[in-house]
This record gives sequence, C-alpha cells and structure tokens, in this order.
Amino acid sequence: MLSLTVSECLALKGRAHALSPTVMIGNAGLTEAVLKEIAASLKIHELIKIRVMAERPQREAILAEICTKLNAAPVQHIGKILVVYQPSPEAHQIEIKKMPRHKGKPLTKKQLGSR
Repeated sequence: MLSLTVSECLALKGRAHALSPTVMIGNAGLTEAVLKEIAASLKIHELIKIRVMAERPQREAILAEICTKLNAAPVQHIGKILVVYQPSPEAHQIEIKKMPRHKGKPLTKKQLGSR
C-alpha cells in the first residue's frame, strides 16, 4: 500500500472534490470483477471515487483491501465515498504540488481575527 504525505493528501483531496464516483460496490461486495474495474479506472485516471453500499466497518475493510491488492493509496473516506490514488506512469495526469509556505512574518491575532 502506498503512503502519502499530508500535503500530497490535501492536494489530492482538492482534485477529487469535483469527481463523480466511477465505480460502485453493491451488496455482493468486492468481487474480482469489481477489483479489475477499479484497476482499469486507476490505470486511466490515477485518482478515482468509489461508492460503497455497505456499513462503515465493511467500507474500511474494503478500502484497505483495495489499496493492498492494487498498491494504491487511500486518500479519503467520507460517508459511502472512498477516494483512491495510484500513480500511473502511462497516464501521469496528476502532478502533486507541495503546499506553498508562508513567507515573511506570521500573522498577528488581530489580522487572523479579521479574516
């Protein structure tokens, strides 16, 4: 399973916000056919959303299983939506940029309060 830094994870969450779920896992659970479809989608898009119709403990187990079998990184798990990332050298559509650092003096409490 791949691991991401916090800044990489935040950048991927931002990119995934506008995506729609490409794969749906129903009552049958994570079958080989669904796993192949997820692998094909990851190969093309690198970052996908998956809708899972199961209870929370089962969703966490499904996310862990997907990431270990496909060597992908879990990005986000909110409700019934899972976001998974797998870098693909063929597609290489997503370039992860590091978050810009603030230069100069830190903001005062008054400046922070007015924001």
